[in-house]
Amino acid sequence: MPTPSGTGKTGPAQARPDTGPADRSAGYRSVFAVREFRFVFAADVTSMLGRIVCELALAVLVYRLTGSPLLTALTWALGMLPYVVGGTLLSSVADRFPPRRVLVVCDLVCAGSAAGMVVPGTPVAVLLALRCATAVVGPVFGGTRAATLSDILGDGDRFVLGRSLLRLVAQSAQLVGFAAGGLLIAAVSPRSVLGLTVVAFLGSGLLLLTGTKARPARQAPGGARVATGAGLRRLLADRRIRALLLLCWMPPMFVVWSEALMTPYADSLGLGPAGLGLLMTGMPVGAVTGELLVGSLLGPRGRARLTLPVAVLAMLPPLAYAFHPGLGWALLVQFVTGWGITYSLGLDKWFIDAVPEGVRGQAMTLMTAGMMTTQGLGMALAGVAAEFLPVHTVVAGAGVVGLVCVTAVVRSVWITDRTTTVGVQ
Repeated sequence: MPTPSGTGKTGPAQARPDTGPADRSAGYRSVFAVREFRFVFAADVTSMLGRIVCELALAVLVYRLTGSPLLTALTWALGMLPYVVGGTLLSSVADRFPPRRVLVVCDLVCAGSAAGMVVPGTPVAVLLALRCATAVVGPVFGGTRAATLSDILGDGDRFVLGRSLLRLVAQSAQLVGFAAGGLLIAAVSPRSVLGLTVVAFLGSGLLLLTGTKARPARQAPGGARVATGAGLRRLLADRRIRALLLLCWMPPMFVVWSEALMTPYADSLGLGPAGLGLLMTGMPVGAVTGELLVGSLLGPRGRARLTLPVAVLAMLPPLAYAFHPGLGWALLVQFVTGWGITYSLGLDKWFIDAVPEGVRGQAMTLMTAGMMTTQGLGMALAGVAAEFLPVHTVVAGAGVVGLVCVTAVVRSVWITDRTTTVGVQ
C-alpha cells in the first residue's frame, strides 16, 4: 500500500493477498447493501441506456446520409476523442469542487447537448459537434464518480466490485440499448430515437442529486491545491502508474475496431438494422458474462492472476475476421472478445493502491480520459483503414497489431513491478 505521501511499491505481485481471508471476495450483494451506491447504480443505468440508444441511432443516421465508413466510424470516435480535452484541461475539477455538484452539472451539460441533436434538420457536422461537447465533460464525470466510489465503498474489495458493477451497467446497457435501438430505428426515424437521451441524462442527474451525500471537495479551498498540470506531472512521473495506465488504455484501443466498423460490416453481409443490433450485442453479452463469473467466483488473488494473461488473450478473437465470418460466427467472435474486459478487475485494485488520496479524482479522470481517447483513436484509425481495405481485413489486422502492443505493455508492468521502489513524489 502507498504511504500517506504516496510512496511505496504497489505492483501486481504486492497487490495479491497471500492469505486465505484476504482472498475472499466481499461479493456483489455487499455492494448493493450500501444505500448510496444503489442511487449511483440507478443513475448509471438510466444514463447509459439513453446514451447507447443515441449512439446507435446517430451512427445509422450518419451512414444513411453519407454512406461513408469513415464518417460512421468518426460518429463513434468523436464521442471518445474529445475525452483528451476534458481529461487534461479539466481533470483537477474532480478534486477541487464538491463531487455531487460536479456530477450533476456534467449531466445537465450532456442533456443540453443531446437536446440539440433532436432538432429536425440538424446537419451532420452539428450533430458531431454536439457529440464532442458531451464527450468533453465525460472524463470529468467518470473520474469524479470513480473517486467518489472509494468514499462510498472504501478502497478494498467492495470498491473493485463496485467498479465492476458500473462496467456491467455499461455493457448491459449496450446489450439492451443496441437490441432495442435496432428495433426502434426499424420502426421510427433515427432522429426520433435521439430524444431518449435528453430524458436519460436529466433522470441521472436527479438521482445523483437526491440519493448521494454532499461531500466537500478533496482539495479544501483553504489548503494546498494541485493544479491540473502539476497533478498530471505528479502522476505520470511514476513509472508504475504509467505502466498501469497503458495497461488500462491499450487493449480497448484495439478491441473497439470491430465495433466501430460493425455498421458497414453488417451491410457487407446484407443485414438490416435488426441484424446490426444483434451483432452489436455480442461483445456486451460476453463482457457481462465474463465479469459476473470472475467477480463472483474468484477472490482478489485469483482476479489478479488473470489480469495480465487475459489482457493479451483478448487480442486473439479479432483474428477470426480474416475469414469474413457470417452472422453466427461473427456474433460468437464478438462474444469471446467481450470476455477480455475481465482483466480490469485486477487492474482496478492495483491502480487505486498506487495513487495518493489527494490526487485520486484527477488520477481516475486521467484513466477514464485516456481509455476513451485511445478507443476513439482506434475507431478513427479503423475508419481510415476501411476506406482502403475490406472491413474484415482491417479488423483482423487490428488483432495482430494489438497482440504485439499489448504484449509489450504487459512486459512493462512486470518490469516496473520488479524494479520500481518509489511511488509518486
